[in-house]
Amino acid sequence: MIDLLQWPAMAVTLYAAYLVGSKKAGRRISGFIAFTVSNILWIVWGVHDEAWALIALQVGLLAMNVRGIFKNEH
Repeated sequence: MIDLLQWPAMAVTLYAAYLVGSKKAGRRISGFIAFTVSNILWIVWGVHDEAWALIALQVGLLAMNVRGIFKNEH
């Protein structure tokens, strides 16, 4: 069942990319928050699938997304 987690993770990632492209700071922040959620989903899926490189990538991206949240505050 956890294999299905990759599909919502992918959908949230795409939606986050759409939001981050906004000119409005509030939408960009929402995009970075959505990216953070997708990072967590990918990490959970990666642990289950033992995809260690994916987990390492998502941890790095998670750190950048947290930075993006703070850099885009109103």
